[in-house]
Order: sequence, then structure tokens, then C-alpha cells
Amino acid sequence: MLYDTLIIGAGPAGMTAAIYAKRANLKVAMFEKYIPGGQIVNTAEIENYTGHPKMSGYELATHMLKHTESLGVDLIYDEILKIEDLGRTKKLITPTNTYETKTVIIATGTVPRKLGVPNEETLLSKGISFCAICDGPMYKDKVVAVIGGGNSAVEEASYLSTLATKVIVIQNLDKLTADKKAQDILMAKPNVEFRFGASVLEFLINDNHMMAGVLIKDNKGNEETITADGVFEYIGLIPVTNMVKDLGITNNYGYVMANEFMETKVLGIYSAGDVNVKQIRQVVTATADGAIAVQNVLKYLETWK
Repeated sequence: MLYDTLIIGAGPAGMTAAIYAKRANLKVAMFEKYIPGGQIVNTAEIENYTGHPKMSGYELATHMLKHTESLGVDLIYDEILKIEDLGRTKKLITPTNTYETKTVIIATGTVPRKLGVPNEETLLSKGISFCAICDGPMYKDKVVAVIGGGNSAVEEASYLSTLATKVIVIQNLDKLTADKKAQDILMAKPNVEFRFGASVLEFLINDNHMMAGVLIKDNKGNEETITADGVFEYIGLIPVTNMVKDLGITNNYGYVMANEFMETKVLGIYSAGDVNVKQIRQVVTATADGAIAVQNVLKYLETWK
């Protein structure tokens, strides 16, 4: 089967692209490796998406998925290992199958960056998490640490403060970098403490091989052991672009270089959402990218004879 377009990633950009493509009567399918929604699934509350004054990221992702499903968009749960440029067509390779298409829309987004310190890998899912809304309820009436000071870290720390007895925010800078409103909300929480100018040296393991705490060092060289039942890391993101590493469309950081039409330098390959080089990574910019990508796919397909 030759598709008109195949979309890689079922986050806001990918699902919006799928909706526009299906409504344009294109032969389209969307691939997702994990669960639909992308990074918004990990967001406790979203208050700046037009038309939805406040809702959880999981709720918004669910609404988007239901919209795509209502139109009959094919959702394939599989991982794209490689995209091959065959000229007029493109081949998508998964662990078990191959797919051929006239165009591709990359909407793979990003994944959380890790610290790379001792015991981090050992404690994944045993005390270390990247999703407060997913795992926060496990730490009700317990002590947790949040690593980071940007929007994600601050917003998730606020959410965790409603569950945990104490939240300790560890930030390597001397201040938070999140939006002022998010900072104000967090600062007003009585059960939140801060460690500024501090870096994580290692995670500590208890006798049950679970999280025991965090060893940190401040910018004066002083070390402190923080006892915590759980740790949530929010230290940045890594673009998911391994499947296009041989196409020469990414920058030195792995983000896709696309123009205002979401076109990459490879004819027939488009890119949308957080995976792109861009100024702002928000739900509203991701959905806009998805819509723009499909409009330009349609123009390209008019010449595809």
C-alpha cells in the first residue's frame, strides 16, 4: 500500500496533522511508540490552551485522540527505526514491517533528559520518575525531590505539594527560570523547600533497592544528603530523531531544521512540533505546526504525478 502521508508521533502536532490529513481525504496513518499525547501526558495542568481554561495534560491528550479516532485515522503502535529517501517515495522501517509513502511528517517530539549520575538507571521506576501526574499519587504523605527550575519542574512541584508532606526543589542555578505566575504559586506552598545552586552527585539506594535520597553539592562545595522517597527529574528534553540521523536534516543538538512551511531540505519530508528548531515549544505551537505541515503536503501532492 502506498500512503499519501505517514505521520510519526501522536502528540499534539501529530494528531492535528492526522486530523487535517484525514479531512482532506488523504490516505494517512499515524505511528506511536508509547502512548498518544506526547509530553502533555506528563503535565498536571494546562491553563494556556485556547478554549480550555484549565485541564490536565492527560485530559487534553484524550480529547485529541478521540477526535482523531472519530475521523477513522489509523493509529499504528510501532517504532520507526529508519526513514529511507527513495526519491519520489519514502520507506519507513519498523522492527517488523516496512511502509511506503509519498510524504512523511515527523512529529516525534522529545523525551526527558537524564542526569547520568550513579544509581540513576538502577532507580528508574524504583523512585525516579519523569511524570508527576502518572506517579505522584504513589508518594502521598511522603517526601519527594524535584530536580530542575523551569516550567515543567515548577508546575509539577506545585502538583506534588498537594500530595506529599514535603517537596524539595533542587535547582543548579541561583533562581527558578519558570514563568512568574508558576513561580509565585510554588513559592506560596508551605511544604516546599528549595536548594539553589546545587547539583546532584548521586542517588542513594536503601536496603530494599529503592530510592533512599539524593546526595547534592552546592556551589561552595558543601555536600548534603536529602532523604526522599521519590525523585522527579525535569532537566530538559532530547529530540527523538534517531530515525532521520542519516538524512542530514537535524542540527548539532538533534532538532529537525524545518522552514516556515514545515519543509525539511529533503523533498517530501516535513516536520512539526517540539522536534523542530523553534523559539517556543507549547501545545498551541505544536498544533499549528501540524496544520501547516499538512497544508504544504497537500500542495506538494498536487505535483506528485
